[in-house]
Amino acid sequence: MDLPSDISAGSTLEQAFVLNRLLATLSPTERTLLEPHAEIINCRSGEQLLTAGQVATRCLFPFDGLMISLKRVLAGGRSVEVAAIGREGALGGIVSCGQAAAFTHAVVQLPGPAAALPLTALEDAKRASPHLQNLFCRYSDALLSQVMQSVACNAFHPIEARAARWLLHAQDRAASDRLALTQESLAGLLGVQRTTVNAVARVLQEQGLIAYRRGAIQVTDRRGLHKVSCECYAAIEDHFHAILGPDGRGARP
Repeated sequence: MDLPSDISAGSTLEQAFVLNRLLATLSPTERTLLEPHAEIINCRSGEQLLTAGQVATRCLFPFDGLMISLKRVLAGGRSVEVAAIGREGALGGIVSCGQAAAFTHAVVQLPGPAAALPLTALEDAKRASPHLQNLFCRYSDALLSQVMQSVACNAFHPIEARAARWLLHAQDRAASDRLALTQESLAGLLGVQRTTVNAVARVLQEQGLIAYRRGAIQVTDRRGLHKVSCECYAAIEDHFHAILGPDGRGARP
């Protein structure tokens, strides 16, 4: 089954190859391996891009604010986010090379565009380019490290720190201080009751770190939010830079 979403008329492939951190690493020659097969699609808030058990046929490269949550649903219907993907990465067949079914649901948390590429074209390009092979192996490691850090974070850190960490990651991916997100959605992502998130949001707002408006959260003091956040935000970011770097080739600046 193909990943759903509408073809977007407002964004361009040129933007995708500049703003997505994986695509931005490609040389002109490597880019020609992918660009003829790619199209821009617009992903809507709340849209389910992959269902657990589904085998993807396309890979999505988010950019310009798109954030996708990987959610694991338990018996009884409760769910929790185990990882998130934005302009730093890609969704669909990255780890399994398209040969295995997805283990999680992939749901659009913050809307935006993505470059969509058939997995067959991506696999052909990886066979033709050592850099592409290395890039996606490294990104798979970065994504796995995010999942492992989330397990530790959910087990040991208080909800205030976890919420602050999530908002920092979301702001990074959205490249905006304003996040189109309800408290109910945030509660589902963190695996807690809405009343718990309401109390946390009120505390963060009283501290001047965020401003909450119906359907949106505004980050007003990123430095202060970073102080409230647990160590997990820095751990994930540091590991990403260590294995991928700003140019995707594993070098630090």
